[in-house]
Amino acid sequence: MIVMRSKLILRVVSKLLIPFILLFGLYVQWHGDFGPGGGFQAGVIFAAAFMLYGIIFGLGTLREVLPAWLTRSLMSIGVLLYAGVGVVTMLRGAHFLGYDVLASTPTGGQHVGILLVEAGVGITVFSAIITIFCAFAGRAAADVNPSDDYIDEAE
Repeated sequence: MIVMRSKLILRVVSKLLIPFILLFGLYVQWHGDFGPGGGFQAGVIFAAAFMLYGIIFGLGTLREVLPAWLTRSLMSIGVLLYAGVGVVTMLRGAHFLGYDVLASTPTGGQHVGILLVEAGVGITVFSAIITIFCAFAGRAAADVNPSDDYIDEAE
């Protein structure tokens, strides 16, 4: 009885908390070129929100929201976005990741380039952490008895 109530409280609190964690992740992602933060930190924050979701609601529910094919695809998309920015700058006559050529002004090019590269890093880090978490959580879940979740602590 007590464990079931605890689970209910955890589920309600996490449903309230996860949107704010994701919002903070967006702030860190898009504020990273002006201050502390950026793609890596934002990717970790986003992954933490989804890991909390997976811990509270179960790995199966997390995999319904983020199937394995999606996280693998996101890893590839993030790396391709990062590398693609570098290739585009080389095709425009600059060095790899020489952002100045990405817009009409060097400052605009720097801004566009950094935003795209940081987005690629964030996507890659998020999907890699979720993939690793699901791999370890799936292996650990095979060793756990599902009926252990509903032990009445009052007994």
